[in-house]
Amino acid sequence: MEVLFATTNPAKIKSYKEKLEEHGIKVLTLKDVGVDANVEETGKTAVENACIKAETYGKIAKKITIGIDTNLFFENIPESKQPGTHVRRVNGKTLTDEEMISYYKNLAKEYGGKLTAKWVNGIAIYNGKETKTYSFSKNKFYLVDKESKKRHPGYPLDSISIIPEFNKYFTDLTEEEKEQRVNNQNEDNKENAIEAICDILKSM
Repeated sequence: MEVLFATTNPAKIKSYKEKLEEHGIKVLTLKDVGVDANVEETGKTAVENACIKAETYGKIAKKITIGIDTNLFFENIPESKQPGTHVRRVNGKTLTDEEMISYYKNLAKEYGGKLTAKWVNGIAIYNGKETKTYSFSKNKFYLVDKESKKRHPGYPLDSISIIPEFNKYFTDLTEEEKEQRVNNQNEDNKENAIEAICDILKSM
């Protein structure tokens, strides 16, 4: 079976390609099928955006298509303040790294100095007739109103994210600690996601 992976992100393709091919599923990229189109991701959740990508690219390529997206979720704050899929874009403005740190520090301060957060992933598979979805989340972490002095350019929230199992800012983790965290959370998530994708494909 061949499926189209509706993303231009090589890291996402790499993380799923090998595992899916172990299940006899050949993964094609947008480049493989000659599709060069921009999709406006207007969904409010990761699943909604995954559906938009899967259906849009699937209709163009006329192939079974997998779409994936991610959004940030905070516990115990109203929907109106959830960043959702637009973590960097706030009130119509695309924030710089330092503006993001300032905005989310103030949001954490508004709720007592610490927000419990998690990244939520949505997967959608479109076969030309119907779309089926699957969602999973990564380990929780804390977004706080005090910042680390260290910066990861392009990933500003790392400077105000506390990782509970180490009680450290993400920017202060050692390479070994980062690898340990990734291995602990990603293997189960990835295996479950691969299993879910295979089950959905079999049911369609």
